[in-house]
Amino acid sequence: MKLTVLIAAALGFGLLNGCGGEKHDKAAEAPPPVQVVDEGGVTLITVDHPDRFPVTTAAQYASTSTLNVTGTVNPDVSRTIPVISIASGRVVAIHTQIGAYVKKGQLLMEVQSTDISNAFDQYLKAVNDERLARTQDERAKILYEKGAIAKSQLEIADDSEQDAQTDLTAAEQQLHFLGVDPAHPSLIAKVYSPATGVVIAQNVTNAAATGVTYSGSSTAFTIADLSQVWVICDVYENDLPMVHVGQTADIRLNAYPDHVITGTISEIDAVLDPSIRTAKVRIQVPNPDHLMRIGMFATATFHGRRLQDHTSVPASAILHLHDRDWVYVPAGEGKFKRVGVVGGAMLPGGMQEVVSGLAAGQQVVTRALELQNTVDQ
Repeated sequence: MKLTVLIAAALGFGLLNGCGGEKHDKAAEAPPPVQVVDEGGVTLITVDHPDRFPVTTAAQYASTSTLNVTGTVNPDVSRTIPVISIASGRVVAIHTQIGAYVKKGQLLMEVQSTDISNAFDQYLKAVNDERLARTQDERAKILYEKGAIAKSQLEIADDSEQDAQTDLTAAEQQLHFLGVDPAHPSLIAKVYSPATGVVIAQNVTNAAATGVTYSGSSTAFTIADLSQVWVICDVYENDLPMVHVGQTADIRLNAYPDHVITGTISEIDAVLDPSIRTAKVRIQVPNPDHLMRIGMFATATFHGRRLQDHTSVPASAILHLHDRDWVYVPAGEGKFKRVGVVGGAMLPGGMQEVVSGLAAGQQVVTRALELQNTVDQ
């Protein structure tokens, strides 16, 4: 009787242990949903349901090669005009400032000058001399008609009157040259804008106007017509074969990245920068609405003339992570491999160019971000 009870107890204990062990083994044998393994710098991801992440084949398309370079907006030198005052003296009033839009003939500043007083003095003397010479010439004509003087004396009087008229004309022109009306003399010379444009440089200010001597320098103001501007870019020596004078370029401003302006290369520098091995490339760009401002950063895109084969994938297949671009490619047996690529320009139809790292015909995961989110969980 005791032996029977012991055997039954032993059997019952064994059955309980067996049941508990079976449950433990099933939990241990179940595969994890995601497993990430780093093998020699290559990231392999194992998922239990790889069919949840559809794949697509990288396509191939033909297009011209492109070159992207950076540059800045600069004024067109041929449309840049210095403001010059011939009269030297003290600047007593300024009527504009840097960055202002001015029209041709607009008053910019006023200069109090002794040059004007000297020129007006010469003008008054020329007026008096011409009046006297004209009176003497008229008297000589009357005397000659009456036979009182010889013809040579009349010719001398005529010559003196002509010389006096020449001196008067020169004195009048000098006053006009200084910006003074002979009929309304003033010691103040008014300086007007020689052209319509934007004031891009100013070397005189209101605070420094009183007592400042202005000696007719051409650097008081500089006016630029910004309806045409230059975008000057640096192109590396190895990329120079891709650009040539007369070639068009697509200009994108950092301030307006979605706005594309077409320009034309007008000059390629003949001398390279010896430190960074680049040449300055000048692009002539129309700017009728003055959207482009001096000093703005811009990106110029040059297109080659020969068709080249490129690789493209859906834009959703490229993952931007840690300042790099990645794609996931199937590695067999429910595994995916993360591969670094260089993403290019966006293409129509939701596609994106792959510059390097992937060849046409390779398979990639269509929704790379979804797979990455699964890994992060």
